[in-house]
Formats: sequence, C-alpha cells, structure tokens
Amino acid sequence: MSGAVKVHTDNIREAAKNLHAGDSILLSGTVYTARDAAHKRICALIAQGRELPFKLCDAIIYYAGPTPAPEGRPIGSCGPTTSSRMDGFAPTLYDRGLAATVGKGGRSEKVVQALVRNGALYLCAVGGAGAIAAKAVQSVEVIAFPELGCEAVRRMEVKDFPLIVGIDAYGNSALK
Repeated sequence: MSGAVKVHTDNIREAAKNLHAGDSILLSGTVYTARDAAHKRICALIAQGRELPFKLCDAIIYYAGPTPAPEGRPIGSCGPTTSSRMDGFAPTLYDRGLAATVGKGGRSEKVVQALVRNGALYLCAVGGAGAIAAKAVQSVEVIAFPELGCEAVRRMEVKDFPLIVGIDAYGNSALK
C-alpha cells in the first residue's frame, strides 16, 4: 500500500489522533479476533463483573472467523466479517477502553458516537481478500471460548496488515 502509514498496536491511541477517514495504514502488533458469539460472551462477562479473556484497554478486535491453518502457515483465510453484526456490543467495549475494531461495512450512529467519545477507530479490511489478510498474520493462539470453533477468541500477531481508516476518532467516515 503505497503511502500507507505504519502503525503499531502499542501506539494505536496516539496514532488515532492523527489518522483520518480514508487513510491507509499497515498495522503491526497484537490483534484479537472475535465475532458475534464471542462478543455476546464477553459482554456477559462484563455484566457479571468477571475477568475478561484479554485486556480491553487499548486493544484491537478484528471481526473475523479464520479458517484452519494450512501446513506451514499460522492461519487459513482470515477475511473480515460484516461489522454491523457487532454494533449492539461495540459501544460497551469502546467505553471500556477498546481502541479500534477491524471489519467491513458501515456502523451505526451509536458506534460512531462511541468512537468519538473514546477517541477510537473503526478500521476496514478488504472483504473477499481473506487469503491476503492471512499473509500479515505471524502467529495465532486461541485464548478463549475454543468450543466456538472459528468464532473462538484468538490473539494474533500481525505485521503490515493493510487497512483503511473507515471512521476516524472524530466521527468522519470514508464509508459514505
């Protein structure tokens, strides 16, 4: 991605201040996968005051359900899931420190408000390009809800994962 800004997950909050809707980034660092079923369980744990499978503060969640890894690779296809499916859960997670989510498609006004309120980002991955996204994954570990199969929560280490800022920390959208 020519002209893309390199961003490390350790510095996502600082980077969010200077990123704008439509900017291309290459993300490196730790990213967690979670989809509908995992979000429901994470929000239930929050409601019960129980420990979460990972620290939400400054974390990034990728809405993906990766396929099994082929021989010699840490992961199979790893394309984005439609983000609006998580809109009922996202404000709760952003309000508890989540720094960014990665997915595809638009977001609700409540999610946009949560992004602005928390100085967070919504990043977009290219739908239908799961094999390309998988090339950025360096390692993967299931860390919660293994019984959910592809929807289990995974900790992934990524390097130069190509993304676009869909909605920036100021509420500006590249999706309109």
